[in-house]
Amino acid sequence: MKRIVCVVLAALLFPFVHTNAEMTSAKAAVLINGDTGEIIYSYNENEKLPMASTTKIMTALILCETADLSEEITVTADMLKVEGSSMGLLAGDRVTYHDLLYGMMLASGNDAANVTAVSIAGSVEKFAEMMNRRAEELGLKNTHFVTPSGLDADGHYTTAYDLALLAAFALKNEDFAKAASSKSAVLNYGNPPYRRTLTNHNKLLSSFEGAIGVKTGFTKKSGRCLVSAAERDGKTAVAVTLNDPDDWDDHAELLEYGLEQIKQTRYSPPTSCYNVPVIGSADEYIEIFIEPYTVNTLETADISCTVRLPHFVYAPVAEGDVIGSAEYCMNGEVIGSVPLTAQRNISAYTVKPDFLTVFAENIKHILKSI
Repeated sequence: MKRIVCVVLAALLFPFVHTNAEMTSAKAAVLINGDTGEIIYSYNENEKLPMASTTKIMTALILCETADLSEEITVTADMLKVEGSSMGLLAGDRVTYHDLLYGMMLASGNDAANVTAVSIAGSVEKFAEMMNRRAEELGLKNTHFVTPSGLDADGHYTTAYDLALLAAFALKNEDFAKAASSKSAVLNYGNPPYRRTLTNHNKLLSSFEGAIGVKTGFTKKSGRCLVSAAERDGKTAVAVTLNDPDDWDDHAELLEYGLEQIKQTRYSPPTSCYNVPVIGSADEYIEIFIEPYTVNTLETADISCTVRLPHFVYAPVAEGDVIGSAEYCMNGEVIGSVPLTAQRNISAYTVKPDFLTVFAENIKHILKSI
């Protein structure tokens, strides 16, 4: 059993910034706080549009979530039935999922996306079903996938806002984030495998301080599409433009603006220490401390902290053991969870007390915790 202690922190934060004035040359654009999803700037952010190779954000995310990156597969001719940009795969090549990930994110390889789809799901069509299920799970309400590569197809679309939410979530995956932020990568694939060096198409990784990704895209139908993200001082901004002829300059301005608007504030719950009863030890309690929590946000909001701790714990307890958690929410949405750990060792009885003494002690602790 666990007890739940709720503490509401009324937090006066910085004003919400949300404007529809045009700041880019794009047909649709959005700039969000990567930590909370708050919109900093938007223009036609919910218009359904083709998104070219930014599609590969979802393909790469599913790869990271479902595949063993060290696993090696053999490429077949059927997997390569796709046109456009390529990482240079040929039928018979041996390649790991790790190298397919980097082939998608750096070289924007349509071949890498197709090989990933067929090898994971059995066909492009079945993989698209996986993409759409994942989109639904992530709350992408105006997105539908048909191809894993982003080549134009009827019914293949997203919005700038959905794409920003997807990118912000994907960047929380360590393998995805590492690939998205890599300027180059040395890979080994082929028949037999040999060393190749791929360079990231994302110019912002070299030109914008703090850039951490994410993905470029282009087709004649979609125009230039770009999803970018930058991190400074623990703050993350994510920008998306769809059909933008001046995307590099636009994104540099958007990211700079976003990082300026996001404010970092530390919150301390009114109760910073809880005593959890200990059974089977000379120590009656163990102290659980809650450290101040840093929130990166824009708007005035109520921050709630829900502390989850057990009624009691059994000895022995080792320093660093996770005892419970503190979950922080803003406007009903979870923005972070922090494990609560033991700060010291608690030893069990070295000489076992008689049965009645232990029984009475246990009853005492249980009654106190109810």
